[in-house]
Parts: sequence; C-alpha cells; structure tokens
Amino acid sequence: MSDAVAVHGTHTKAWYADLVGVFVCPDGRLAELDQAAQHARFGDVNIAITVPGGVAAVAEARATAAEFGWLHVKAIEVPSTAAELHAAIATLADDGPETVFVEMPVSEIDTDTTVALNAAGLGLKLRTGGTSATAFPTTAQLASALGHACSSGVRFKCTAGLHNAIRHIDPDTGFAHHGFLNVLWAIQLLQSNIGLAAAEDALAMTDPLTVRTAVGGFSGEDAAALRGQFASIGSCSITEPLDDLVALDLVPAP
Repeated sequence: MSDAVAVHGTHTKAWYADLVGVFVCPDGRLAELDQAAQHARFGDVNIAITVPGGVAAVAEARATAAEFGWLHVKAIEVPSTAAELHAAIATLADDGPETVFVEMPVSEIDTDTTVALNAAGLGLKLRTGGTSATAFPTTAQLASALGHACSSGVRFKCTAGLHNAIRHIDPDTGFAHHGFLNVLWAIQLLQSNIGLAAAEDALAMTDPLTVRTAVGGFSGEDAAALRGQFASIGSCSITEPLDDLVALDLVPAP
C-alpha cells in the first residue's frame, strides 16, 4: 500500500496528471490506505472504494472511509447480478453523494438492467478481463453490453484487461485482450447509431493504424458524448496505457 500511494502521488503531479483518475482501494484496506497516506504526507486523496462483499457491505465501507477526513470518496463499486439488481437499486439509489457503479456479469447486461440503473442514478461497471480466459468477454458479448449501456444513457466504466490501446493476444497467457481504444471506437459507433455489427468489428480490429485513425478522427462532439457516458478504465498500470497513447501519437509527450 505504501508503494501504491507513493506511485499515485507521482502520477498526480506528472505532466499526464489529467489522464489519471482516483485511487481505487478495496474496503478492507481503507485503514491501511489511511496510514500510508499519513506517512507519505500525501494530503487529501480522492478514492473509489471497491466493495467485494456486495450491497450489504456498502454502509460499513462508507462509515469506515468517513473516519478518515482526507479520504474523499468519489465512487463506490459494488457487484450484483441481474436477479439481485432491483433489491440492490432499492438500497443504493440516492443513498450517498458519490457515484455508485454496479458491476454485473457482461452476459447479464440487457436493456432492462441498464435502463433501471440509469433511472436510479447509478452507474454500470463492466469487467473486460481477468486472470482466466473466461474472464474476457467475447467481442460480441462486449459489443452487446456496450450497446445496451449506450442506448439507455447509463454512465459506465470498464475494468481489468485494458492496459493496452489495441486488441492483442498476450504472449505469456494466450488470452485475447480488448484494447481501450477499440472500446472507445465501439462506443462512438454505438452512440452514432451506426450499429452493433460495426461496434463488434471495431472491438475485433488489431491493426494499430486503423484504430488510431478512427479514434484520431473523433470530433469535439464525439469526445464530449463519449466522456459523458464512459467514465474511465480501471487499471493497475498508468504507464502502459500512456506509453501506447504516446507511441500512437495521440498524446504528445514533452
């Protein structure tokens, strides 16, 4: 934790600080985060709390964070299933000042779930990777989930497996990783009502120049619409995504 806090402090003071979001911390390690932040004289820390225990553990996570005055909770991320969703919404909706993202299995996301989340003022969290091949949704599954999210207007974020800009096969694991620029391109196509098939093709594209050209051609209106819905990617690496953006000449390095 002390290493993570120190590195986060470096990132938030770097030339690319505008690209860096909040510090993501599980609820069971908040006290450890508090101690590390004090030791580092970090000052105020904007955080997102992940609550693996589910909706029932959210109140305790909020109470724990409130004990530490310099931990400012900007988001809470909590898992649910389609079967539990309406009960979760009844508990979470309008229950706090932070944004609450409900993580659901990609295969369970449909129009009913995204409309219900949006109506309740809650966000959606999509898991796009993990430590096993089955943790990575197919391009068809991810395109479908993104399509439901875009059509309902719900705000959403993605997490896991998106360290790199372009879709690729990890040489060590053999897993097919989605690229975060592929995801951006797919969202832009869906928001423009171009269609699910085009979005799936965008997610499947592995040619860096094709993806870079598409994303580099977004208008200001495209970018505003994207950021209006797509909140962030969660990543344990800041430098890998950044290095890809610099290499693709989409972010100018000083």
